[in-house]
Amino acid sequence: MLHIDGSYGEGGGQLLRTAVALAAVTGRAITVERIRAGRAKPGLAAQHMAAVRAVAELCGARVEGLALHSGRIVFEPGAVRGGSFDIDIGTAGCAVLVVQALLPAALAAGGACRIAIRGGTDVRGAPPLDYARRVFLPLVARMGVDAQLQVPRRGYFPHGGGALELRVTPSQLRALRIAERGALREIGGLAHVARLPLTVAERMRDAALRELGAHGARASIEARSLGEAEALGIGGAIVIWAESEATVLGAGRAAERGVPAEVLGAAAGRALADDLDAGVTVDVHAADQLLVYLALAPGESEFTTRSVSSHARTAMWLIEQFLPVRFAVDVLERGARVRTVRA
Repeated sequence: MLHIDGSYGEGGGQLLRTAVALAAVTGRAITVERIRAGRAKPGLAAQHMAAVRAVAELCGARVEGLALHSGRIVFEPGAVRGGSFDIDIGTAGCAVLVVQALLPAALAAGGACRIAIRGGTDVRGAPPLDYARRVFLPLVARMGVDAQLQVPRRGYFPHGGGALELRVTPSQLRALRIAERGALREIGGLAHVARLPLTVAERMRDAALRELGAHGARASIEARSLGEAEALGIGGAIVIWAESEATVLGAGRAAERGVPAEVLGAAAGRALADDLDAGVTVDVHAADQLLVYLALAPGESEFTTRSVSSHARTAMWLIEQFLPVRFAVDVLERGARVRTVRA
């Protein structure tokens, strides 16, 4: 039994999701204590429970302590299996974060997986849906991951109601080595709203283009208003991406009540512009999401990023407890190089 301090480092939901995913992949039983102990509302929220429950279904795990606000769980995995699964978060909790927990485990299944997830798709404090589709999944596809994410309906805070479908084919991971970005091919993006004026999406788009500066001249960001069949509730988001020969960089923000559209668009545009100017190969948010795949892939991987976040350092600490791998971080003039080193 591996005992994990759930309050270590960043101490949030990502630590818990990564822990149960690695437990499923490695077959190792774990106890996670002091879950989100430093948060204003510590313990498990609905979306954390949904992620644990989803991974447990894939691997037939026995779970103790899976209750709202619980600060401790025991997770004893069985064999990961393919098949069809349905996960309902029950709130506007982020379905994309549940995907983050499920995907590493689904790759280890003996057959294909089809997983339907209901919840929020574009919510504050989490990667928007289009970031997962246009940035994260293309990056892991370069490592051999065969996964598709379909979106029958979007959902927003506070009611959720969005629907995703994740389809995963068992894949053989390979190392990711992207030391150089290569020639820039295109900068694209989508600013969308549901049950809001189209001008809100246009204001997000225009603010992002201004922040992109000289890069904005070659950017094409679509502004869309979704119909009733495409989204439930009121909301929106902006996601922009830059595709190059070797990689894809991205940035995004979900709409928030009381936050002007210009602020959201400017934040996304500025983040992508900073990554492009720094010449890095992976953006800050993708950097921490990729670490578990780098650790599971054979050989040694590397990428560069503008900064190594507390999320990333926490993930490194956790992964090194499960697998015979170490992460090396080399400081560069403009950012850092992250490498895996096999024990």
